[in-house]
Amino acid sequence: MALSEGVVKKIVLSYTYVAIWIFLSFTVIVYNKYILDRKMYNWPYPISLTMIHMGFCSSIAYLLVRVFKVVEPVSMSRDLYLRSVVPIGALYSLSLWFSNSAYIYLSVSFIQMLKALMPVAVYSIGVLLKKDGFRSDTMANMVSISVGVAIAAYGEARFDSWGVTLQLGAVAFEATRLVMIQILLTSKGITLNPITSLYYVAPCCFFFLSVPWFVVEYPLLRETSSFHFDFLIFGTNSLAAFALNLAVFLLVGKTSALTMNVAGVVKDWLLIAFSWSVIRDTVTPVNLIGYGVAFLGVAYYNHSKLQALKAKEAQKKAQPDEEAGRLLEERDGDGAGRKNESQT
Repeated sequence: MALSEGVVKKIVLSYTYVAIWIFLSFTVIVYNKYILDRKMYNWPYPISLTMIHMGFCSSIAYLLVRVFKVVEPVSMSRDLYLRSVVPIGALYSLSLWFSNSAYIYLSVSFIQMLKALMPVAVYSIGVLLKKDGFRSDTMANMVSISVGVAIAAYGEARFDSWGVTLQLGAVAFEATRLVMIQILLTSKGITLNPITSLYYVAPCCFFFLSVPWFVVEYPLLRETSSFHFDFLIFGTNSLAAFALNLAVFLLVGKTSALTMNVAGVVKDWLLIAFSWSVIRDTVTPVNLIGYGVAFLGVAYYNHSKLQALKAKEAQKKAQPDEEAGRLLEERDGDGAGRKNESQT
């Protein structure tokens, strides 16, 4: 059956958004690794790099929201900002700090394998905070993902316990942030797109990161008198990070969050292949077996989410039909009653 021109256009656009997001996500990850790795650009200051990103994104978001008015700001009181946005900003700053720090100690491929634990962390924290209900089949799926990641870790040639701790911490903070967004913002009817998210959250992140920066990295940077700020490197890196947020907005807005999850799996395999072939990171057969097990678990999780969404949509469509049928029966019943009364 031939597809209409509109359907073909929609499919092409969806794949284009996916390709843009994969490319930018891929670029930011590899670029951050290049800057932070001691064997490459050799600038191992993850807090400083994250603060540069947050400062750049805050400035661009302010211009887009307040000056050019591309996006309308969300109506938000100071009390709501302090109670809802500030905790999310604190969690986001910790997630970015820890995840960027992990690039100093671990390979890109192994980091992507560890990130497969994200569904496990989100579900577990959701259950603990009573946002999700406990289901034994879902938990069994989470255990299978965890076992796969554990096998991949066992086969890692450059295993670094501190790097693994940092990446697992980043996953935990990011998962908590995602659950808290649902509790503190979505449940109150507040929806933030990536631009308004950066407008409200990025300055908050910059503030939180400045505290450990003054203690940990500022003294080291002050001693490094040979360092000169490279506007080309850090400018393009920050621009790529901001463009990635816009790509998320396009991908989720024009397709769905589930599409981004599936695209993320494709991106992870591409990064593993790139890490092995170009960066020359060691990827062992045990790595691949373990990640393969985790990949199957994540794929099943995404499939289950898709089926749940389809069932929910079908239920929504069925409700108006049921309501219409009930009203029709009532009307027919009333008509029959009036007919009987007239006959008597």
